[in-house]
Amino acid sequence: MKHTEARLQGADQRSIYRQCWEPEATPKAILLLVHGAGEHSGRYTHVAEFFVGQGLAVSALDHRGHGHSDGKPGHIDMFDDYLVDLAVFHNEVGSRFPGVPIFLLGHSLGGLIACNYLLQQQDRFVGCILSGALIKSDLQPGWVQMGVIRLLALLAPRLGVMQLDASGVSRDAEEVKKYVEDPLVLHGKASARMVRELFVGMATLQADAADITLPMLMLHGDADVLTSPDGSRYLHQHISSTDKTLTIYPGLYHEIFNEPERQDVLDQILSWCEARLPAN
Repeated sequence: MKHTEARLQGADQRSIYRQCWEPEATPKAILLLVHGAGEHSGRYTHVAEFFVGQGLAVSALDHRGHGHSDGKPGHIDMFDDYLVDLAVFHNEVGSRFPGVPIFLLGHSLGGLIACNYLLQQQDRFVGCILSGALIKSDLQPGWVQMGVIRLLALLAPRLGVMQLDASGVSRDAEEVKKYVEDPLVLHGKASARMVRELFVGMATLQADAADITLPMLMLHGDADVLTSPDGSRYLHQHISSTDKTLTIYPGLYHEIFNEPERQDVLDQILSWCEARLPAN
């Protein structure tokens, strides 16, 4: 397996980190991986190793304010900055692997980013896989709280207002421990501006979901308390894709790649991708 790292110039000249795991031979497909809020691409090394062993490459970026990329942790000025960074990353991957089919894979916030990106660029992918996508959230504030957050986003945009509960990550205590002890994971609060922009992104996607026509695989744990399984159900119902699959895993928490049943999840994604690769 080959592993490369690079830095790219994203929106407003921010330095964005990316890494790529690839087989020694030309990959039969690429998974363009978009991680979740507060984490980083390095948490997907085990996912990458599995797919590389099956002849696929996995390339992932660290979002601005995450991992090794520039930016204030837990803060973003505009949701669209994520999309600009992803476009830069996508173009770099495409130039490195010309002609190789690309699947988009988004987890949690990365699922929200991926879907909004599909509204602009879906013709450049052969399919999209979502894991616990942030389409709807059980953590959504009430209208009074949301009004306060909108006001704070204008007056004190960097003020921390919302924090994730690490116990909702996985049923595997060792995975929760690794998450809590990871120095590259954000353990503080997301800013008022970031929270506002995430709900802007969710509202945009919910309004325009019918514009998505790409083959889609939507996966969610039914015991996920960080992002709502109803969001994946909503997306499955409202996208215009004729090739769409929704799997709600009984009992699984948010990070389905870090649950005890992770191999079943990875095997399903592999089979789904291989069935949609262009014929040689």
